[in-house]
Amino acid sequence: MAEEYLTDDEQLEAVKQFLKENGAWIAGGVLLALAIIFGSRFYRDHTNQEGMAASTLFGAATTALEANDRTKSRTLADTIIKDHSGTPYADQARLLLARLDVDEGKSLNAVAPLTQVMSDSKDSELRNVARLRLARIQVDQGKPDEALKTLADPIPQGFATPYREVRGDAYAAKKDTAAAVTEYQAALASADPGGIVASVLGLKIQDLGGSPGPAMKMKTVSTDSQPKAKP
Repeated sequence: MAEEYLTDDEQLEAVKQFLKENGAWIAGGVLLALAIIFGSRFYRDHTNQEGMAASTLFGAATTALEANDRTKSRTLADTIIKDHSGTPYADQARLLLARLDVDEGKSLNAVAPLTQVMSDSKDSELRNVARLRLARIQVDQGKPDEALKTLADPIPQGFATPYREVRGDAYAAKKDTAAAVTEYQAALASADPGGIVASVLGLKIQDLGGSPGPAMKMKTVSTDSQPKAKP
């Protein structure tokens, strides 16, 4: 290369000339890189601090609820939504507020926060929980068709039992006994055979004149030496 034939002084002079012509661009690039690095660190630290603050508030809100201090629990949940809306705890706070509204007989007030979580939350688990709770409210409000629409397929993994139970409730409210029994039987097939939910589902099926079905029998008829049949 041509630079190999330059003397030391000539090379130094070439470097000076290059810096003179391009120094501003180089400095600007360095400053931009530093701004990105420190900006990302600041954002990460700020996000972590905000998440910790929201977590502390949500813990206090649930503790207040357990102590039956509903006013304090509601106030803390409102604070999380207002001051820490960018954290996942804001969605959990909305679910908490909806629970308070339902417990206080104000289920209509619970529709808005549940709908927001169902539609906007980045957490799929929270979205699915909100869908389920909203559908229950819709059934209670005499809106079974809306509940069925809310819980339309596909049913998310891990929610088969509660989703199908509420769908069964919706069909029962519509006086569609056959569809209700089918949903209850499907819910029973995925429920813990020894749990309270299974017992409740069995009663709902019997109340409609149906039978728990093969899934229930397969789960309840077993021996210590043989594994339980899968649904």
